Amino acid sequence: MNRVSIRVLPLLIFLLFNVSNSEDEEVKQSLVRFMDKLAGVTAKTDQSWGWNMTSDPCTHKWKGVSCDTQLRSVKKVVLDGLNLTGVLDIGSVCKASSLLVFSLVKNNVAGLISEEMGNCKRLTHLYLSGNRLSGHLPDSLKELSNLKRFDISNNNFSGKVPDLSRISKLITFYAQNNQLSGEIPKLDFSNLMQFNASNNNFSGPLPDVKGRFSAESWSGNPELGGEFISKEFPPSAAAAPAPLSPRKSKDSSRRLLLIYFGYAVLGLIILLVFAFILISKKKLKEAEADVAKKGVNAYTSSTYDVSKITEHKSEYSASYEESRAAMSPLVVLRSPRAQGLRFEDLLRAPAELLGKGKHGSIYKVMLDNGSTTLAVKRVKDWSVTSQAFRRRMQRLHQTRHPNILRSLAFYSSKQEKLLVYEYQPNGSLSKLLHGSRNGQAFDWGSRINVAATVSEALAYMHEELSEDGIAHGNLKSANILFNNNMDPCVSEYGLMISQSENPSSNSHSNSFGLDPARIRTSFKADIYGFGVILLELVTGKPVQGDELELIQWVNSVVREEWTVEVFDKDLLLEGASEERLLILLQIALKCINPNPYERPNMDQVAVMINTLKDEEDKSSPYV
Repeated sequence: MNRVSIRVLPLLIFLLFNVSNSEDEEVKQSLVRFMDKLAGVTAKTDQSWGWNMTSDPCTHKWKGVSCDTQLRSVKKVVLDGLNLTGVLDIGSVCKASSLLVFSLVKNNVAGLISEEMGNCKRLTHLYLSGNRLSGHLPDSLKELSNLKRFDISNNNFSGKVPDLSRISKLITFYAQNNQLSGEIPKLDFSNLMQFNASNNNFSGPLPDVKGRFSAESWSGNPELGGEFISKEFPPSAAAAPAPLSPRKSKDSSRRLLLIYFGYAVLGLIILLVFAFILISKKKLKEAEADVAKKGVNAYTSSTYDVSKITEHKSEYSASYEESRAAMSPLVVLRSPRAQGLRFEDLLRAPAELLGKGKHGSIYKVMLDNGSTTLAVKRVKDWSVTSQAFRRRMQRLHQTRHPNILRSLAFYSSKQEKLLVYEYQPNGSLSKLLHGSRNGQAFDWGSRINVAATVSEALAYMHEELSEDGIAHGNLKSANILFNNNMDPCVSEYGLMISQSENPSSNSHSNSFGLDPARIRTSFKADIYGFGVILLELVTGKPVQGDELELIQWVNSVVREEWTVEVFDKDLLLEGASEERLLILLQIALKCINPNPYERPNMDQVAVMINTLKDEEDKSSPYV
């Protein structure tokens, strides 16, 4: 380092320090101005509140303020039930750009939400219910891309609600008991867990709420119409059709006769087409059998014959020597990551065995000289036809959730199945809980976040795939992976048919027939598996072989009323709330109830855990 740079360095440090201090002072001034308008005399006369220029919001712990102690930045402002009667100045509070949670529940605050609301870019929770707030909602609300909880209920807001459909993380929307008008707001109802727009002035058609919410969620809006509302009210007598005259009755009978005749002809045509398809398929199978016997390649150059690729020696390619007669191509689903991927590429690529289980093995495969890394799951002896397997994989590909890891491609032969996934570099929940963490913290806040995120993802999949009867089938902590951002992703969803909790049953021999009793049990088996994951999160203990050992130990400790002994010592040492740990333990015990029909549904589990997480977010300074 030369002399000039040595002289300049102290000046740069001085300038940076002063810029930081000036920013801190500006935020503090804005917060004091916010409280002056909100509480007035109350905050000034009660010195214990802080909220003045002679103290620091983080160091002196202003009332209702929580900070990130390492960065000394304001994370939460929670002023619930303090009988505040002033005016809301949202522009001042949003000067704290690091703000994540803002709550003024059950006060008597007036004013409006200004366009400066958009400056709270990092805000995840906004609670304003139970005040006298009024005016229109600003368009800048749509800029709050991180928002998860939005509650403006029991106020006097009016006008239209901005389009919030692009806020993909939103899971709560409460706007009941206001004067809002226009159409029900555009929201991503596939992700919403809580919704209420009742007792407003909404009009127009109802949105597609994906069957997740009852009519109570939009009741009290007289001008609101649509499919769901109209079913509840029979047509009035005034709207009844006039009786037909004898002439019109004859014409009507003739038309009906022609219609029925047309249906009969159409039905006959459909039967003939169906019979033709069956005969064609039979002939095709016979032709393929003849071709296979003669050793002739039945496929064109656009598909990949496994029998021609056995010279490539990746660790898993040797298994395909058993499948020489199988001539099924690799099916690439719509994904830029797998564009142009060929079966030959997988067999040529270096592969590393990551693990083996009772349902198969998984490999890490590196393509393009290591620039692309994929994970390949190999499943053996699953007696499912290629057509059924293809339908299942394509249906799963259509059902998208950001925390469900989708397959990029798949291969199916009589002997085995292959699924290709994007490789997740940060390992699994099992490894993070019970293995080497490589310096990664896995505190109580991180664990409750994993539980909430996974429960929401599973609730969505169960809802979307309920009619298809596709549950996860093999839910365990080893199948919860972490992406580059350390967000949890559920892997291998729908890859196995659930054993319906009977270890002796042969799950591979079952068809995809939609037996209602079996479908219900398969989804309940997922809830059982999730309950075991919750036990791992609160106890820190691994599942070794059979999960019954962990369940029996937990039950025995709880039965002896030594419940605190169940909890992971690391969580207790960090100061995690024993009350919330106990609640999560109780949710886990509900999920592993021996009677599957007494277990809650996945959406109920998700609501319980997210409610618990909200309480944690409000009490923790590190949200």
